[in-house]
Amino acid sequence: MSKIVLITSGQPSLNPRLVKEADALVEAGYEVTLIYQYWNDWATIADETLIASKKWKAIRVGGTPDTNRFSYWKLRIISKIANILSRKIGLKYHLAELSIGRCAMALSRKACKISSDLYIAHNLAALPAAVNAAKRNKAKSGFDAEDLHRYEMSNKATDIHVKLKKFIEEKYFPKVDYLTTSSPQIAAYYKKLFPKLIFNGILNVFPKQENLTIKTSNNHAIKLVWFSQNVGLSRGLQDVFTALKKLQEFEIEFYILGYLSDVMKQKFEEITHHLQFNHPPKIFFQAPIHPDDVQNYLNQFDIGLATEPAFSINNDSALSNKIFTYIQAGLAVIASDTTAQSSLLEEYPNMGMIYKKNDPASLSKVIKTYLEDRTLLLAHQKQAKKYADEELNWEVEKLKFLNIVEQTLATI
Repeated sequence: MSKIVLITSGQPSLNPRLVKEADALVEAGYEVTLIYQYWNDWATIADETLIASKKWKAIRVGGTPDTNRFSYWKLRIISKIANILSRKIGLKYHLAELSIGRCAMALSRKACKISSDLYIAHNLAALPAAVNAAKRNKAKSGFDAEDLHRYEMSNKATDIHVKLKKFIEEKYFPKVDYLTTSSPQIAAYYKKLFPKLIFNGILNVFPKQENLTIKTSNNHAIKLVWFSQNVGLSRGLQDVFTALKKLQEFEIEFYILGYLSDVMKQKFEEITHHLQFNHPPKIFFQAPIHPDDVQNYLNQFDIGLATEPAFSINNDSALSNKIFTYIQAGLAVIASDTTAQSSLLEEYPNMGMIYKKNDPASLSKVIKTYLEDRTLLLAHQKQAKKYADEELNWEVEKLKFLNIVEQTLATI
């Protein structure tokens, strides 16, 4: 039985793509170990039940604010110092590896101690660990680029985050045995940056949900939903609030699923107050729920919103978890016209509508189309579920992933 180690600088509950890979590998007969680090409290609670239900082994490194505090704070201080030094003297002397993530070196040490045939990294801070462990144990390594990492936060070549991630990519990408990406656009962009490397696309889709049925909305308010791990202002939500102001004569409920800080909640209240609704808008916030329950939760709604504003090259190129989760839950999709989302809805027509990003008037027009034509809404919901059942599902994509793993291990 071949052994495979998955490595992430996040947590299992924060990375459904990682969990899907681990599950697929176990089902295929591999012995799987997942190495991860603490990120936040609510994910730690979710991890307890998630990991207990899995057949793969999970190991956390680097401590938490509540357990093994010395390790947690030591690594945090080291990473902070490395960030400061890297700004002054550059990214040499392993300062890049120490700066890219609090637990980058802890992940590497732990991975090197576990004998395996293949080490797969998720997130750039886990990439050095996979490459180092593969070299130490004379094994193979792979990397899943779920994002166009160097351009996640900024497009400016002079930005320190761009410089750091560019350095890690250029140092470690050529050393792995395979690379996967989460969208055709990310793969194409990375191919321009690394013309000699091969980038395989694995979509962010989810397992088929046979028990979910389409909820019709003929006799009740249309229910819109948006979700993310963290609720903030960089993902187009303020455009939704402005669009709702333009649609006050209609009965609409808007639900937001994700972690909402007190500061962010106050900012949203300020936005809605500034918009001066005639009546308080029906906006509801839902705290994070267990990842396995998300699709059942979403199934009660009519329309899923993918409001990416293309604030970076990555945001324009990525296909998020949310858009595929909406499709699997049988929702019609309203998506901003980012390059990746426009391409997806063009390739898979009649399951949703595109609006002009950062344009609340365009968004309100699209929502109004569904409000006034429930037959169209139902048709798009059914088509989304059809795509999910037949093409846009993990049962299809995991075969691509397992084939890549099998081919990589065959060359040992």
